[in-house]
Amino acid sequence: MKSATPKVLHDICGRSLVGHVLASARELEPEHLVVVVGHAREKVTAHLAEVDAAARTAVQEKQNGTGHAVRMALEELGGPVDGTVVVVCGDTPLLTGRTLRSLASVHEQDGNAVTVLSAEVPDATGYGRIVRDGASGAVTAIVEHKDASEEQRAIREINSGVFAFDGRLLADALGKVRTDNSQGEEYLTDVLGILREAGHRVGACVAGDHREIAGINNRVQLADARRTLNDWLLTEAMLAGVTVVDPATTWVDVTVSFEQDVTVLPGTQLHGATHLGEGCTVGPNSRLTDTRVGRGARLDNTVSDGAVVGPEASVGPYAYLRPGTRLGLRSKVGTYVETKNARIGEGTKVPHLSYVGDATIGDHSNIGAASVFVNYDGQDKHHTTVGSHCRTGSDNMFVAPVTIGDGAYTAAGSVITRDVPPGSLAVARGQQRNIEGWVARKRPGSAAAKAAEAVSGEPGDGA
Repeated sequence: MKSATPKVLHDICGRSLVGHVLASARELEPEHLVVVVGHAREKVTAHLAEVDAAARTAVQEKQNGTGHAVRMALEELGGPVDGTVVVVCGDTPLLTGRTLRSLASVHEQDGNAVTVLSAEVPDATGYGRIVRDGASGAVTAIVEHKDASEEQRAIREINSGVFAFDGRLLADALGKVRTDNSQGEEYLTDVLGILREAGHRVGACVAGDHREIAGINNRVQLADARRTLNDWLLTEAMLAGVTVVDPATTWVDVTVSFEQDVTVLPGTQLHGATHLGEGCTVGPNSRLTDTRVGRGARLDNTVSDGAVVGPEASVGPYAYLRPGTRLGLRSKVGTYVETKNARIGEGTKVPHLSYVGDATIGDHSNIGAASVFVNYDGQDKHHTTVGSHCRTGSDNMFVAPVTIGDGAYTAAGSVITRDVPPGSLAVARGQQRNIEGWVARKRPGSAAAKAAEAVSGEPGDGA
């Protein structure tokens, strides 16, 4: 990956690679789930504590092969275990729980000692081929490409590196794995030959979509997997009643949820625990993270992080909703407005060019253009309260802590530093003074002086 980040911690669609594998494995409802860690294990272990605290870890001090890794996992569990042991790779984020359930089911129904998850691919070059017995369909061998005959190379069924084992037989066979190979490692695939030679059945379960078994080894493959998973997620959403106008420019995380009749316009990214309510429209060019959007709301060219947008609210274009924002029914946050830790009531409007931070605004109030809620004194944040049915003028500064009572007005250009009683008009600005003839005296001969002279008839050159 050429990265300071361990491979399995790279992200696609809202989860790390290993996070996707863990989520799929959890669909099996396993009695134990063990992650074998080695390289950069401190980072990986810390991540596992965040995404699946119940998962156990087994440390592989030296990377001595896949068989050795599985042996470390069994040692973490105290030795051989009864039942089915499923082994998956930490870099296969497209592998689904549905496919793992099929693998476990085929393994148990066929009475196999080991069952390989395989896939039929358009081009099997470079992959290990699954060789089957023509009569029984049992797996007789997994032949690496370099060792395969021309007849075997024509096989399109390949090994995924994912297996289901009989737990007791697995532990016994791992003790017989040799390291007399070019890498000097314990190969898990050697277990298949050991079990077959001992007279046990080796079977295979074919994945429904060969893309599920794709491993990630570089950032090109990471991007390909991200596109594939994103396409799957959008297809699922569209089949459930969501309109995605341009899937090619729309990106979603696996944790995003939708109700029916949502419309997602081009250039939109939906991340985290974002939920879009029935009939809402998001986009174009919007990025929502951990945001809940109510029924029939409209967000246009909006960035939102941790906000709750009420039903039929209107946001944007070019609005920024920061954490703690709560917008009420039919409220409006308009063009070039930023909000943070702000509760904006039903029907209230903040239409233009304003910052609302650490504030509570009641119902059906209007905040004038270019208003700033001055919440920070350089050390602490303070709260502003604006009541219901208030009308605040343009270019107001509300210096917190301050309260504007219900039904109050504030004049344009005011700096409000004291509470305004309900029903009052607050005016906090300097008295205007006009100095006549100033341009003619101070800017003689200028374009402004000539323009003034043209309408006043007085000389504009200072004479």
